[in-house]
Amino acid sequence: MGAGFDLPDIRRALAPQGRLRAAINFGNAVLARRDAEGRPAGVTVDLSQEIARRLGVPLEMTGFDTAARVVDALGGGAFDIGYLAVDPLRADTIDFTAPYALIEGAYIVREAAPYAKPQDLDAPGVRIAVGAGAAYDLFLGRSLARAALRRYPTSADALTGFLRDGLEAGANIRRPAMLFAAREGGLRVLDEPFMQILQAIALPRGRGPARAWAQATLAELKASGFVAAALAQDGQQDAIIAP
Repeated sequence: MGAGFDLPDIRRALAPQGRLRAAINFGNAVLARRDAEGRPAGVTVDLSQEIARRLGVPLEMTGFDTAARVVDALGGGAFDIGYLAVDPLRADTIDFTAPYALIEGAYIVREAAPYAKPQDLDAPGVRIAVGAGAAYDLFLGRSLARAALRRYPTSADALTGFLRDGLEAGANIRRPAMLFAAREGGLRVLDEPFMQILQAIALPRGRGPARAWAQATLAELKASGFVAAALAQDGQQDAIIAP
């Protein structure tokens, strides 16, 4: 439980308001969702509760519908902890731990489309729908040479926009893309991912020893099976525990 750390120092660094203010991204259903009663649920909720318990402070959770909004709120210091995909463009204002889970980014296309592998889509005239500011938007913006990105307000909007606007593909997390394809029909998700998304604990920069404590705590929670159990309990078998 954080051996070698001075807990009062960690508490002041990580929860300076006397409570842990957690930014929860409901735009990524693998990490967080609302249950039948509307309460927050998922691995990031479980992690927030456990971290607050170890700190000995109350937990205050606020939901967001996109990762980009979490980045802005967390990087601006309005929150103490969040859960985001690691990306160099976010590192100016945010410190990341090592990842706790790996999630695949995958393309969704029409059943009859001629694309078999992700690289087939990096071609002139190909338009790919993405959620603005999502990890895969940032990644594809750097890596695509010929295809064009069409940005939508949220990841869910990107799926519906791909279909409605007649685009060649949509980029998303594999599980939501698979569910959307099954619901709409006439669609398929490419077997090969275009990226692995590294999900980590995120803290505002400049929180002193807080990052090292969060890193050590997360390592304990991975080793003990806490993270794996939280993902399994929430039915998120697609997520891989990061080494």
